[in-house]
Amino acid sequence: MAMKGYLDEYEKLVIRMNTPRVVIDNGVCSSATIVKVDSARRHGILLEAVQILTDLNLSIKKAYISSDGRWNMDVFHVTDLNGNKLNDQSVLKYIEQSIETVYYGENIEVNGLTALELTGTDRIGLLSEMFAVLSDLNCDVVDAKLWTHNGRVASVIYLKDCNSGSPILDSLRVSKIEARLKNVLNGENDVKSAARTCVSMDTMTHIDRRLHQLMFQDRDYERRSKRHERSPMVVVTVQNWAERSYSVVNVHCQDRTKLLFDVVCTLTDMEYSVFHATINTSADQAHLEFYIRHKDGSPISSEAERQRVIQCLEAAVERRASEGVRLELRHPDKRGLLAEVTRTFRENGLNVTRTEISTSSGMATNIFYVTDANGDEADPKLIESVREKIGLDCLRVKEMPMVNHKKEDGEEHQQTKAVLVSLGSMVWRNLFNFGLIKSCS
Repeated sequence: MAMKGYLDEYEKLVIRMNTPRVVIDNGVCSSATIVKVDSARRHGILLEAVQILTDLNLSIKKAYISSDGRWNMDVFHVTDLNGNKLNDQSVLKYIEQSIETVYYGENIEVNGLTALELTGTDRIGLLSEMFAVLSDLNCDVVDAKLWTHNGRVASVIYLKDCNSGSPILDSLRVSKIEARLKNVLNGENDVKSAARTCVSMDTMTHIDRRLHQLMFQDRDYERRSKRHERSPMVVVTVQNWAERSYSVVNVHCQDRTKLLFDVVCTLTDMEYSVFHATINTSADQAHLEFYIRHKDGSPISSEAERQRVIQCLEAAVERRASEGVRLELRHPDKRGLLAEVTRTFRENGLNVTRTEISTSSGMATNIFYVTDANGDEADPKLIESVREKIGLDCLRVKEMPMVNHKKEDGEEHQQTKAVLVSLGSMVWRNLFNFGLIKSCS
């Protein structure tokens, strides 16, 4: 009995040692709430903390990540989307409890739903055709997310039967749905564009992380759109610091919500561990610097691997970057609603670049990012015409694209960014060399 009691106490000690400890401070900084997280180091734990903050639609203004031996210390400066500190005690309590327990993310309730994962070739009107097929097959879309990037599309869709409201479990019917959607998704002129459709068995992975994984598996990062070649949205540099066996990754781009999640998610899924990092935002710009190694402790070992990391991080930032006008549809849910709305978009020359579909208590709340057929900003008169056809009270313009009025010479602008992203590396290396920060072995 004494031995059993001893083992119980030892087990409790191990749990306490490995459970993250959270301190939230609203008094230290006048402009942001400070969230400090101390935890035992393990692969993916940084992503879990960032995921909790981004699921609450919080903005991470600054962050400092550091590892010492087997321990992590992460400090986040966060605000709400309006730039205010967090004063809601229920939100602060939720952050503390979520980080200190096992957190599985912003998962959609999948009980009673069938989950489909899709990848394929993007084109004008694709979303309309997808929803038309699902409506024709008596499928009700309850929740969905769709991203497009570099001519590719990835989506996770949650369905139920229109008539019974039950999940679609019949294997023959599921196969028919998959085949019809695959025909829609397949590109006509590109042998490399084979579409993939399957029922998802993964109900635990965060849906945004799953979309990144689907795009990564589809190798969207290898294709470079003409738009991104003309106007780079992100600058990524990767250098090795041989003395400390780190690879130093710098990312400079326009700031936006969930940016840190997208970058850390990609590094984690590529099986890199973040040992140290600094994240700074100023006005609408963000600078992120990471000191990384493989899970096995080695830095990036070849030029091909370095280029792949650069490509994948560029893609991670660009996938969620909002292109187009943000339209929000709130409408009582009904059969064929999505097919009807997206058909109106297609018939009026609007292209959907990203969408989020959700249904709750019989009300559909759907977000669409739309451009014109060439991928440029849609004419406001055309937007108003579409709103009139769908319903002015139902379809609202929630966010217009940001316009950059300052034009700079491309080469000079890139050189300026390169100088900016290298400054952080110099500071960190000096801190290491003077012994102010310890290396992790």
